[in-house]
Amino acid sequence: MTDLKTERIVITGGDGFLGRHLQRELLDRGVPRENILVPLVDNYDLTREENVARMYDDMRPTVVIHLAAEVGGIGANRENPGRFFYSNMAMGLHLIEHARIVELDKFVQIGTICAYPKFTPVPFKEEDLWNGYPEETNAPYGIAKKSLLVMLQAYRDQYGLNGIFLLPVNLYGPGDNFDPASSHVIPALIRKFCEAVESGADEVVVWGTGKASREFFYVEDAARGIAMATERYDDPEPVNLGAGMEITIKELAEKIRDLTGFSGQITWDTSKPDGQPRRCLDTTRAKERFGFEAQMPFEEGLRRTIDWWREQTAKSR
Repeated sequence: MTDLKTERIVITGGDGFLGRHLQRELLDRGVPRENILVPLVDNYDLTREENVARMYDDMRPTVVIHLAAEVGGIGANRENPGRFFYSNMAMGLHLIEHARIVELDKFVQIGTICAYPKFTPVPFKEEDLWNGYPEETNAPYGIAKKSLLVMLQAYRDQYGLNGIFLLPVNLYGPGDNFDPASSHVIPALIRKFCEAVESGADEVVVWGTGKASREFFYVEDAARGIAMATERYDDPEPVNLGAGMEITIKELAEKIRDLTGFSGQITWDTSKPDGQPRRCLDTTRAKERFGFEAQMPFEEGLRRTIDWWREQTAKSR
């Protein structure tokens, strides 16, 4: 059991989408503001070992929660496979090695659902992680992250480093990345449908066939799950974090269409890839090991995300 209120906690990527929600979650749990430390990329490029060493010297953490990643949707993964592999591998490699050097109390590595094999049986169980190659468009990113699980387990065995590995499914919620070049499916669809409503368009084009399925995890639930694991989980086995639901992209697009009030046609661009055929997690281990269960109903989470995006676009005008 880790008493978070007494730890100095570095959150890499702490100024990002999930990181900002995790900061709020830790504050709500009584962690003093001065004990939540966020190394910004302008000051600490964590792909470079000398900057990682300097971050540990400057911030003197006792716990590191490594959220930082270079990642995007299918398009971004196809355009940047080398960069995504290198940057994610390099950050984790240097952070874990220097955690060993400074004898860090606890290291929390956030992995990715992209690490699972392309044809993993649904629901995905943690023991299936090594039973095949990931979906090709995001394999470099997924394998880089999965390699850090091996590193943490090896460092636990040889050096006694307490490192845990969490596998959150696709996140969404207020504050998400809505950039068309790098966003994931929910913010991308919300933006498309909202802009179609505003412009009076009669068609929205969506990538793929719509047949692929995904599970979506509200960001506040994810932040709570990470905080609970940091506090209560100390074992080497990876743990899925998710909502335990599954929806096809076609059903998702129709739901967002209805919630945004778009009345036109959805056209499927089948020349674009679907990505992994199905995604849905078995979340039993998280419930059994540290008592985590998701709480946000999916439709309510979508509503909140749509409302947030519309508020942002109204402010920007």
